[in-house]
Amino acid sequence: MEQRSLKKFIVITSIFKPTEAIEAFSKLEDYHLVVVGDKKTPADWHYENVTFLNVAAQVDLASSLATVIPFNHYGRKMIGYVYAMKQGADIIIDTDDDNIPYENWNFPSFDGEFFTSHDNLGWVNIYHHFSDQPIWPRGLPLRNINDKRDKLQWRNGKINHRIGIWQGLADDDPDVDAIYRLTSNKPCTFQKKEPVVLAKGTACPFNSQNTAIQKELFPLLFLPSFVTFRFTDILRGIIAQPILWQHGYRLGFTSATVIQKRNEHDYFKDFESEVPMYLHTEKSLEAVSKSISGNTVKDSLHNAYEALLKINVIEEREMTVLAEWLKLF
Repeated sequence: MEQRSLKKFIVITSIFKPTEAIEAFSKLEDYHLVVVGDKKTPADWHYENVTFLNVAAQVDLASSLATVIPFNHYGRKMIGYVYAMKQGADIIIDTDDDNIPYENWNFPSFDGEFFTSHDNLGWVNIYHHFSDQPIWPRGLPLRNINDKRDKLQWRNGKINHRIGIWQGLADDDPDVDAIYRLTSNKPCTFQKKEPVVLAKGTACPFNSQNTAIQKELFPLLFLPSFVTFRFTDILRGIIAQPILWQHGYRLGFTSATVIQKRNEHDYFKDFESEVPMYLHTEKSLEAVSKSISGNTVKDSLHNAYEALLKINVIEEREMTVLAEWLKLF
């Protein structure tokens, strides 16, 4: 029997006019691009082959959720996920309006044999595998930024896995924290290598910039609305990893498949936004790992947020947004 083709959606949020990345993603066959606007987005935003969701369209699509997510916040991207899910998405890809895809941009299979790390290595720096530079991903605990490269150890041969989430890297101006940008800010072109997978108990931050997730795990797309901008997708990734382990999935990383031409940033403002990330990353992973219970991904996510609420990583009002999100599943 011929297998049907998967329905794949790319979701971006933007407050700018259509960018080079929007143009490139809109031309990809077998993908549908959804752009989520906000109050700062130009009112006349339009681009061929793109579904654009302005604020009014967001309310029409998912009023209960759209009215509890703050405006001018990255969390409004979740309405794009809702659109994709209602259109029958099998795969949702997160990226940004400053990530330009390379030719033949794609993600590996979600089932297959891959080079795999050892179990229970704790926090590791995946950039060590793909680059010889002293560089680390945004969200890596500060105590780990000078870890020796041999901490990230690999098993012999390939192992069969179900991948829940793939994170593709980004060349030139990759996702690093403000401390890196303020102290070095050296561009990086990652080495081309085969995809790799992190085993249970081995964690690394991942973001929302070039990231694919499969349908069974769509609840994990939830972006916390009441943490700082530079922490929201990192916290999402911290929460996701123990839930992946619990439900038999793994996190995979690929070589860079996009080049980031980063929108202008104030690095010190980025640093201020990242302070909660530096303070809460390690205890968040520990709390979520201890909290995981329940038979479904949805239940696990709710329990994770309850655990984070108890240690004051999130605010009570986050649970209101989470409740509206979980009603979709």
